[in-house]
Amino acid sequence: MTFAKRCLFAMLALLLPFAAAAQQQGLEIDIIGGNASALPIAVVPMPYQGGGTAPATDVAAVVRADLERSGQFRALPERDMASRPTRGSEVDYPAWRALRQDFLVVGRVVDAGSGSYRVEYELFDVAKQERLLGLALTAPGSAMRDVAHQVADAIYEKILGVRGAFWTRIAYVTATGAGQATRYALMVADADGYNPQTVVRSNEPLLSPAWSPDGRKLAYVSFERGNSSIYIQDITTGSRELVSSFRGINSGPAFSPDGRRLALTLSRSGNPEIYVMDLGSKALTQITNQFGIDTAPVWSPDGNSIYFTSDRGGRPQIYQAPASGGGASRVTFEGSYNADPSISWDGQKIAVAQGAGNTYRVAVMDRSMGSPRWSTLSPGSLDESPSFAPNASMILYAAREGRRGVLYAVSADGRVRQRLVLADGDVREPAWGPYRTPR
Repeated sequence: MTFAKRCLFAMLALLLPFAAAAQQQGLEIDIIGGNASALPIAVVPMPYQGGGTAPATDVAAVVRADLERSGQFRALPERDMASRPTRGSEVDYPAWRALRQDFLVVGRVVDAGSGSYRVEYELFDVAKQERLLGLALTAPGSAMRDVAHQVADAIYEKILGVRGAFWTRIAYVTATGAGQATRYALMVADADGYNPQTVVRSNEPLLSPAWSPDGRKLAYVSFERGNSSIYIQDITTGSRELVSSFRGINSGPAFSPDGRRLALTLSRSGNPEIYVMDLGSKALTQITNQFGIDTAPVWSPDGNSIYFTSDRGGRPQIYQAPASGGGASRVTFEGSYNADPSISWDGQKIAVAQGAGNTYRVAVMDRSMGSPRWSTLSPGSLDESPSFAPNASMILYAAREGRRGVLYAVSADGRVRQRLVLADGDVREPAWGPYRTPR
């Protein structure tokens, strides 16, 4: 399904059946499952201690939800907190040890002038009675959710030693209506589903959003010209550029790690092959030249090679080729169908849509221990389009529940899943964005 969708859509006019979607609504998150080894942490409410109007965002609640959703932490419910300290001098360590908490977060929100607020927070190791973090972040009231996500990122990194990915964004495609009245939209939202923004609206299908490494642009496939074409959209300015509209298939765009090149699938020579486009000159380098279908390219983290899906061996599998062109080598050997790869930041893990019969599930091949180890992360029957978070802690993917398209985010160990849905709607084609840089 994924392989045909990515590569043969333009020729066969195949579309996964979109149901009606409510584009104006954000994604709702429902946590499924849990991690028995999650670390207990208490994030105490951070009251507003200024003299004006309090910010609308409950910073502590957002931090608590972020950590809980990661699957790595078990947040203490607010109702079970015996006290509400706002600074380290007020912390009663024996009381928090009695509540079996490993870590404690306290803080407060104060005025910073000109409609801005300063969030001052501290992180403590309860057993050691030691302060691990003591920081302050300032932002306008409208950006308090961003601040909360950055606080959660800092806590996650300090405790686990891995950079947090809460202050990131996701892209996805929605559709409204049915039949000839179907309308499509390319959306961007915060990683927790809040703040959805429409980037592109179209009467024709939209596919395969891909983030630039700086998070400022999205490449995507549109059928507004009748045939498939690839555009690059600047999210900030709204400007866009048509970069590929050759005869035949134009699909699967993927930015190189330096943002200067775009990998894509073209059938301009008659057969779907992988190409690399220099975005400055628009010059093309053909990477593959093989009978069969090559599609869904993604870059290795160092930019030296490209992974892609090919049926050159009879069934779809993942192959790897030098980004400058040359012979390709097969990467996946377990299972008869592996397609639509996503590569972790360190290049050690490859997430794929793995098929068996009429069932497609998200699986991960882990090469960090030498010999590849496989694990299946999704339980559905039509799960596809995996996309790693920038820290590889979770994987976003698309699934179908009846005739409805939903998104899931699953932890890399498969122990925690989050269901992200549009109320009474349909959502597909997820792509997890890169880290964001404070400005």
